[in-house]
Amino acid sequence: MDPAIETYPLMTLSSGDRLSLQLYRFLGSQPGKVVYLQANLHGAELAGNVVIHQLIEYLQTLSSQALCGEMRCVPACNPLGVNTRAYQFASGRFNPYDGRDWNRIFWDYEQVHQAAATFAKQYLNQDLITIQHAYRQAILAGFQTQLDALNAPAGVPVHQGYRTRLQSLALDADVVIDLHTSGNQGMVYLYYFRDRTALIPYFGVDFATMLDRYDGNAFDEAFINPWLALEAAFTDLGRPLTFDIDAWTLELGCGLQIDQAAVHRGTTGILNFLRYRGILVDHPPMVNRDVPLSRSSQLTKYYATTGGFLQKRISLGTWVKAGDLLFEVLCLNKTGQLPNTLSVYAQQAGLVYDLSWNQAVNEGEYVLAIMTPDE
Repeated sequence: MDPAIETYPLMTLSSGDRLSLQLYRFLGSQPGKVVYLQANLHGAELAGNVVIHQLIEYLQTLSSQALCGEMRCVPACNPLGVNTRAYQFASGRFNPYDGRDWNRIFWDYEQVHQAAATFAKQYLNQDLITIQHAYRQAILAGFQTQLDALNAPAGVPVHQGYRTRLQSLALDADVVIDLHTSGNQGMVYLYYFRDRTALIPYFGVDFATMLDRYDGNAFDEAFINPWLALEAAFTDLGRPLTFDIDAWTLELGCGLQIDQAAVHRGTTGILNFLRYRGILVDHPPMVNRDVPLSRSSQLTKYYATTGGFLQKRISLGTWVKAGDLLFEVLCLNKTGQLPNTLSVYAQQAGLVYDLSWNQAVNEGEYVLAIMTPDE
């Protein structure tokens, strides 16, 4: 099974060069869901590109009968961010034109139209398939204003043109998987949304964190938030529904690196998830171990309370108890005193899942993060 390869112009530069997106589209011979995967939305987060390449290579070994539905794969989905450099360091996390996080800019139908409650009343007695189809059409109709703006004489700013062209490839999908890494040193884990917990173990991650508060127009949030709002609206009317729509952000280790172990886990985890969902029918899925669950409100970031150099910092992936030593800061006091060290201890129990690269910190700079699991 070979993909159809489609190239979409994204942005023309003053030099006349053009940035583009390239989509690899696999069509199964059996009907099914539309799955959208993308990687490298932030410039330093590279591993997902290799995961997508491995998925493409694997799908090419299968016949179209092994795929139910459609898979769309977009590596290097933010070429402007990927190519942002300062010396040899690539961040690409923020749009250089306006300073906004590239993953906090996306269009959210519910946020704009606040239509879920009205729609639920109108379709209260319809079957789930009819409701899902009609709501998808409402989202696509709402998005048309964004598409129309691209061709308006006034034009649109860089972030709006980018988000519109990228979202147009995913808005009609049933499953979205956004591949990221830490910008620093990180583990392999998953961000998910409510009522999708049963699907998590098939990804084979270290832990999973539910986004229990709106973080601000991230790609996965903007895709699924209208559906979550509609589910809540139906629940308020006494008819609880869960739509067969889901979105995930899969974190694949460290930024600025391609960790082959994390890549392997990402590839095998996605394939296993697709098998469980009945999208791939080449092999039966494997049931993985239970995964610790947390939520975004239970993630704690630690920042330096003074400037200095980090010493004795705890290792990535360590479970700590409240009161355990996390790190020391070597402080060079320029007050006629000898250098001293400041010890920092854990406020709460949890898993150290992220560490900064830089071990020289100014006061207020990020050092590490701890995940506290659900009780």
